[in-house]
Amino acid sequence: MTRPDDEEGAEVASGHRLSNGYLPVPRGSPAGEASVEPLSEPTASCLLLAGDSPAAASAALSGPQTVLAPEEETHARLLPMGAREETPGAEGAPLPRTALSARRFVVLLIFSLYSLVNAFQWIQYSIISNVFEGFYSVSSLHIDWLSMVYMLAYVPLIFPATWLLDTRGLRLTALLGSGLNCLGAWVKCGSVQQHLFWVTMLGQCLCSVAQVFILGLPSRIASVWFGPKEVSTACATAVLGNQLGTAVGFLLPPVLVPNTQNNTDLLAYNISVMFYGTSAVATLLCILTVIVFKEKPPYPPSQAQAALQDSPPEEYSYLKSIRNLFTNIPFVLLLITYGIMTGAFYSVSTLLNQMILAYYQGEEVNAGRIGLTLVVAGMVGSILCGLWLDHTKTYKQTTLIVYILSFIGMVVFTFTLDLEYIIIVFVTGGILGFFMTGYLPLGFEFAVEITYPESEGTSSGLLNAAAQVFGILFTLAQGRLTLAYSPRAGNIFLCVWMFVGIILTALIKSDLRRYNINIGLTNGEIKAVPVDSPMDQKPRAVILPKQSESSI
Repeated sequence: MTRPDDEEGAEVASGHRLSNGYLPVPRGSPAGEASVEPLSEPTASCLLLAGDSPAAASAALSGPQTVLAPEEETHARLLPMGAREETPGAEGAPLPRTALSARRFVVLLIFSLYSLVNAFQWIQYSIISNVFEGFYSVSSLHIDWLSMVYMLAYVPLIFPATWLLDTRGLRLTALLGSGLNCLGAWVKCGSVQQHLFWVTMLGQCLCSVAQVFILGLPSRIASVWFGPKEVSTACATAVLGNQLGTAVGFLLPPVLVPNTQNNTDLLAYNISVMFYGTSAVATLLCILTVIVFKEKPPYPPSQAQAALQDSPPEEYSYLKSIRNLFTNIPFVLLLITYGIMTGAFYSVSTLLNQMILAYYQGEEVNAGRIGLTLVVAGMVGSILCGLWLDHTKTYKQTTLIVYILSFIGMVVFTFTLDLEYIIIVFVTGGILGFFMTGYLPLGFEFAVEITYPESEGTSSGLLNAAAQVFGILFTLAQGRLTLAYSPRAGNIFLCVWMFVGIILTALIKSDLRRYNINIGLTNGEIKAVPVDSPMDQKPRAVILPKQSESSI
């Protein structure tokens, strides 16, 4: 079932020049060079043909229009390049129809669920690190690497993964993510013996490779399947699945695998129950991914997406896209600030068990519950931030405010951790998680806005790569400070970096390119150029509002 896009945007009255999504043009316009000249009205300009005066063009457009046959009408196409450049195209094609597919909710649900399982497998060792240290007879650093391997694998693999997403599409990338996640879970089922630590590391490596094909998809799924009024909420929901997996990873392992190191056989049985249960769920979701996931809906959900889908494939260059992103100063600043915030979250999540047990001995279960509180609060924050963005489109302001509040939450968490009242840690952990985890979808959507029309998968992939790099560095540094001094020293280290992130976030210039495109189209203020038939070389005059020119 689909819903036409007129329910998503402003309607244009029948008979209006823009009622068909493009402008009617007068017959017999002479050929010539196009130029931009101001009209008498202060808010618009017009493409003029060589030799014509502004008055003549104004009269031609304001006077009675000749209704053209469909095959003679000119399709106005979005132009992400200079206003004077011409683009070839087919005559007679109206602006593409947009509609929303009901399948989008199923696609989002399946993705969120297998992302959940992948995140669960990331944190399932760290939250009961002391139990696995005793079972495999390894150091705490070995267990930390079971978490950090997720971050380490992401950095070298992100470029081939995003290339695959951009060139081979959404469905293949989703199948690889779900399939490798399932394979890694089954490999770990064969590691439930004390001398087989290397097997559990192998399984975790496979899951970490699967993560590369998962973390960059939320913004792509949201853009390809969801309309302008729901895209930020959809992205937040997709990120929510990963956060929920982390929450389940904090909650279930301490319950499924209690600390029974005096009974090795029972401990091995409990670990196998956790591993086999994870494998069964991952297998089911892999099968559902094969059945449900489609490359894209029958019709694009927004005009911005329609413009991207209409671009000739041969014009796309992955290397050029990467180069464009790294020369985009606002995106580079966001890359650093997102890396700092998310890296700090990864570090806190990895070392949470060690921090809690340093002050509250024997509280493994409560350590997991505190982690659960942190992530569940963050899930609420993610959804609220997504709804807020869809309603207000205040990307920079929201991002900066959430960053500041995350910093304040980290400071409060740091200086209340050792008060010997664990209920206070629950409260401060929840506040920290609400803002810190709620920031994740903000970064994704802000990046898509300031980098449009570059691929969402590429920008999201680079953000995640920065997060993994900072996550590894922060985890190693905070872990060393925690062991050498105290958990407070490690947390202060993170606070300093988060303060730097606030300053850099304030310097980001907010240029909402995708939003401006959608607003320009739905309001009829379209920056466009004529796309004529190869058989007809006569350019046509097209209105160019100045607002649209500046936004693109």
